[in-house]
Amino acid sequence: MEDPGQIRFENSYAVLPKQFYAKVKPEIMPRVNVIKLNKNLAEELNLNPDWLLKDEGTKFLSGQRIAPGSEPLAQAYAGHQFGTFVPQLGDGRALLLGEITDKKGKKMDFQLKGSGRTPFSRNGDGRATLGPVLREYLISEYMNAINIPTTRSLAAITTGETVIRETQLPGALLVRVASSHVRIGTFQYFYARQMNAEIKILANYIIKRHYPSALSKENPYLDLFRNIVERQADLISDWMSIGFIHGVMNTDNTSLSGETIDYGPCAFMDRFQFDKVYSSIDHTRRYCYQNQPKILLWNLSRLAETMLILIDTNIDSAIKKMEEVLGEFPKLYEGFWVTKMCSRLGLLKKKPSDRSLVENFLKLLHEKNLDFNTSFYFLGDLLVEGQLKKHMNQDHQHMMKTIQSSKWYNTWEKRLTSEEISQKELKKLMRLKNPSAFPRNHLVEKALNSAIYEGDIKPFNDLLGELMNPFMERSLQDPFAHPPKPSEEVTATFCGT
Repeated sequence: MEDPGQIRFENSYAVLPKQFYAKVKPEIMPRVNVIKLNKNLAEELNLNPDWLLKDEGTKFLSGQRIAPGSEPLAQAYAGHQFGTFVPQLGDGRALLLGEITDKKGKKMDFQLKGSGRTPFSRNGDGRATLGPVLREYLISEYMNAINIPTTRSLAAITTGETVIRETQLPGALLVRVASSHVRIGTFQYFYARQMNAEIKILANYIIKRHYPSALSKENPYLDLFRNIVERQADLISDWMSIGFIHGVMNTDNTSLSGETIDYGPCAFMDRFQFDKVYSSIDHTRRYCYQNQPKILLWNLSRLAETMLILIDTNIDSAIKKMEEVLGEFPKLYEGFWVTKMCSRLGLLKKKPSDRSLVENFLKLLHEKNLDFNTSFYFLGDLLVEGQLKKHMNQDHQHMMKTIQSSKWYNTWEKRLTSEEISQKELKKLMRLKNPSAFPRNHLVEKALNSAIYEGDIKPFNDLLGELMNPFMERSLQDPFAHPPKPSEEVTATFCGT
């Protein structure tokens, strides 16, 4: 590949009525430079990584040169932000360049974040800074590595600009790839304006792109909603099973493709607490860990309101049908979540008592303030070796002794006898479901600070390399096995706006 003319770009969103977007070109940046390229993802998208790192490829990636077929646009949407409805939000610092068909024949959105002002920027500058760009790159690619649906990061690019926030920071762009960028807030944008024709157009677009099986159903729009509910229940169970806290579960951050999107003040829990919050702006703990499933159901209820006109001409009948689907969410979520949590505990054969076993383990972690993912990872060692390792440090000694001496541990051991496989085999299976590495907040902050303030990208690359091998066998001496020291603990994370 020698020039962007060979890239087969299209933009199906640009074919929709003009009310859906504002056409905007990326702003010119003084010195664009690719500091991190996702070569594997580039190849999946039929893009030549070597060319992307050359001058013309960098211009293409950064939107400084627009490829044929691309029609850059900022999408319009609304949203409930911390429970308060805002009728107009939209892409204030992002542009959808178009779609590329990957090697599997799937269309993937190609979006720039930090590309400059749009009509939706309000008082913002439309820019992004290096820290949030690298954070999203790191965590979204980790989520993909542990098989959780997510947007992807193709490249992190510095712009040569200084961006003013609380202080002067290096400017950056993120090249984001997603199945689409349509959100619950997109439906809300038209619902707030009583634009029923546009709601139907949007629903048809989503069906065609993500849920084509709905076309064969008696009520395609009801089936669309049912599919969205199921996919979201599956996604939120992923988050809960791994201790991921999104931080800003606004309706404009809920993707209808069922992917994790908009990594702002997100974090992975260290020591387990049901009401854990990291986001610096979540003063009421609205989006704390334990609230995430019910917040998602609340968000889906807001989506249901916007789609009633499509479901039935009789509004009472439409409400009843949507309420029935929403009523399925708790059971769907619980089924997904229990299955995933049981697999982390080595429980392969389903038993009615397994749910309480999972819940009691979490209560133990909460009451004793134990590290979430490390507790799961080293359970298998206790199971096989039956004793604490001599080379464990004091923290590990305390953690594993606390678990091993608990009533829960005895109940769990007895439950495992019904699996009818050896404990060594169980440990191997548990290792496949329990990552040994995850983005510990203090390690992430350290890597980002090196890049931002010292211009050293190596710690970021080193951390990313470790996270791309999330299920590798690790010892107790590995940094990922250690909860942060009190002096290292990150208690607040921040939005990247």
